Amino acid sequence: MIQVRRFRVLVLMVFLVACALHIALDLLPRLERRARPPGEPGCSCAQPGEAAAGWAQARGRPGEPSAAGDPGWPHKHTLRILQDFSSDPASNLTSHSLEKLPPAEPAEGAVRGQDPRVPRPRGPAHRPPLRDPGPRRPAPLPGPSGDGSLLARLFEHPLYRVAVPPLTEDDVLFNVNSDIRFNPKAAAAAENPNWPHAGPEGEDFAPTGEAAVDSYPNWLKFHIGINRYELYSRDSPAVDALLRDLGTQKITSVAMKSGGTQLKLIMTFQNYGQALFKPMKQTREQETPPDFFYFSDYERHNAEIAAFHLDRILDFRRVPPVAGRMVNMTREIRDVTRDKKLWRTFFISPANNVCFYGECSYYCSTEHALCGKPDQIEGSLAAFLPDLSLAKRKTWRNPWRRSYHKRKKAEWEVDPDYCTAVKQTPPYDRSHRILDIMDMTIFDFLMGNMDRHHYETFEKFGNDTFIVHLDNGRGFGKYSHDELSILVPLQQCCRIRKSTYLRLQLLAREEYKLSLLMAESLRQDRVAPVLFQPHLQALDRRLRLVLQAVGTCVEKDGLGHVVQDDLHPLDPGHRGLADRDQTPDSRTAALRQAPRRGSRAVNLT
Repeated sequence: MIQVRRFRVLVLMVFLVACALHIALDLLPRLERRARPPGEPGCSCAQPGEAAAGWAQARGRPGEPSAAGDPGWPHKHTLRILQDFSSDPASNLTSHSLEKLPPAEPAEGAVRGQDPRVPRPRGPAHRPPLRDPGPRRPAPLPGPSGDGSLLARLFEHPLYRVAVPPLTEDDVLFNVNSDIRFNPKAAAAAENPNWPHAGPEGEDFAPTGEAAVDSYPNWLKFHIGINRYELYSRDSPAVDALLRDLGTQKITSVAMKSGGTQLKLIMTFQNYGQALFKPMKQTREQETPPDFFYFSDYERHNAEIAAFHLDRILDFRRVPPVAGRMVNMTREIRDVTRDKKLWRTFFISPANNVCFYGECSYYCSTEHALCGKPDQIEGSLAAFLPDLSLAKRKTWRNPWRRSYHKRKKAEWEVDPDYCTAVKQTPPYDRSHRILDIMDMTIFDFLMGNMDRHHYETFEKFGNDTFIVHLDNGRGFGKYSHDELSILVPLQQCCRIRKSTYLRLQLLAREEYKLSLLMAESLRQDRVAPVLFQPHLQALDRRLRLVLQAVGTCVEKDGLGHVVQDDLHPLDPGHRGLADRDQTPDSRTAALRQAPRRGSRAVNLT
């Protein structure tokens, strides 16, 4: 009996010691932060030989102070995540792919392909070891007043100078005549009350209509410029300035984005702007294996960058600004994060490189860790759209959404008359939304993106507005294969805007070759070359396939029925965009296709 009692006491003592150690590990970051001098800098891994030793010390005392100087870890992660990159489709937020497959093994890293006409890549291996590369002033992006470049000449073309309709108070996202006062520190203050205050106490921010708008940060100017017809205007100086900010602004806070199958980080800048960071997982020349399903592939950071530039060249202007950036994983992620779960996933690899893997549904483990060279990692930064409290958005299921099943097919894949049913279902039965879907289809086909399951619109504008093209990370995965199934919506509906059709014809000409325009536009990014050369060549090949598909529709149904005129002068008697985008012949055809009693409609909810 005495031995049994001793054994029980021993087990109890071991349990108490384990609890005490667990509590001590949780409290150690706070105690360490308070113990260190306030002005002492954290470890920046300045020398390669000191990396392993420094990280060994960090594991023993993991509480290095962040750049914001906030004592202790927060009890709750309170970052205000904007709607455009959310992962919950039922909460009026952008949804993620609903795949439920085991993670695929990543392909081995390879040296990036080099084209003799493209500047040598400034990848992680070309950076000084364990040293911040520092800001590099990029060349200004060519615009309407550019230096005669091919891209500048394109933007001077009459097809790219068509003015949008006059804007009324109902056509702008933020009413310039209202009393709403924008405070760029509101989101940051909600996250952290100890943010440094740069101006005098009680400082106020003038309404957007006043001259003080010039003093706003570029991300706020971008938000103010959103209207019913476009995410940003062709001549907006705030967009190019915002791209520079994404690549140079000091990162003051980092947190993991909730939800999603792959790791994404929310980064907050010194000017209180926020962006979604997608780290580099594959090199430019690594092509998606042929046996991979579209929903099990990695998301590519360079695809997000290229999608923004392609969207602007097509003159859709429906993708938020995205820029590439080299990030110091030690100083700009680990040392400034307040996310304890993210902080704990950092480690040193056997090759003496700094790595982390975070938490997500898939691809977040030591086997799929993200490692620097030695602590520099490349990624894309996508600017956030306005907060939901200021501008709500509505999430719509793509009518041509794929099944996300290894064997089951979607309805549109087995029903050749599927588009007829879609056009009898609101909002595709009366507005120009079906033409927006055709634009999105062409955009996705040029990229090879099969993962367009949802899209969004701004709730204020109802159904008479553009759709936002978000989450383009699964584009540009294959350059040797053209996925013709992406073009099915265009082939089934045989509808396209006249402005889109004319711009596609223009970009197919030798003097305005799409691949050359993309190469010139992407050359301005800080992580150029963004695309592998075969991807640029694939753009020209796929553009010809789109024009062939439209030509087949014209031969079958006639030009007036396929091409919807949106370039004629606006009719003052018709306020709705549906009438503006249709010719008299197409309106008659639309009346013939109107839903009749007993007609079939598609469930798009």
